[in-house]
Amino acid sequence: MTALRAADRRSLVDTVVDALRAQLTERAWKVGDRIPTEHVLAEQLGVGRNTVREAVRVLVHAGLLESRQGQGTFVRSTADPSAVLRGMKQAGVRDVLELRIALETEAARLAAARRTPEDLRALRAALDALRSHGEAPREDAARTAQAEDDIDFHTRVVAAAHNGALTEVYGYFSSSVREALHSSLGRLGMPPIGLAAHTAVVDAIESGDPQAAETAARELLMTPLRAVEAQLPQQ
Repeated sequence: MTALRAADRRSLVDTVVDALRAQLTERAWKVGDRIPTEHVLAEQLGVGRNTVREAVRVLVHAGLLESRQGQGTFVRSTADPSAVLRGMKQAGVRDVLELRIALETEAARLAAARRTPEDLRALRAALDALRSHGEAPREDAARTAQAEDDIDFHTRVVAAAHNGALTEVYGYFSSSVREALHSSLGRLGMPPIGLAAHTAVVDAIESGDPQAAETAARELLMTPLRAVEAQLPQQ
């Protein structure tokens, strides 16, 4: 494998995902093989270990790889079951937000009925992490950190739904979520990440009210969707 360079319009994580997927589809590693360590892959691809870790996580969610505690990461399949979802990488911010609404409102509804005490602690911790940035950080690095904490928050909502299929789909979709969110950071007309709206989602999940949780999750994502639609050319 040759070292990678950051792509112009695609995230580096997506580029690494594609490189690793190519190794799998070209049978460089067979089913059951242990893939090289993060350190080795990072050196081969010329990227950081965190980038490799995130790319591997995407492929685990896609069902191609399997992480075994204390043993490493192994090839689970060389046939990509998530191929149908690849078109999302070319989707615009509006498309991504519309799909997020479909997935996350159902996740919030299920989470209100199925959440555990551990889920609620994780959601409150994610909410505290978001609050630590304030409403609208000015520095680019601070906005990026806030965006990562926002992605973590929404991922925890999905996890609290305790639906394996939904978690798998959202796990693969998370790279598109990240790309869309980062591309909108600091964009004129885009609203800040709303702390009150995030809090409303957690409160509704904690109350055990599926309808309230669904409504809160929808309203949370409708705010940026409305802002994006307002900036689109009039048909």
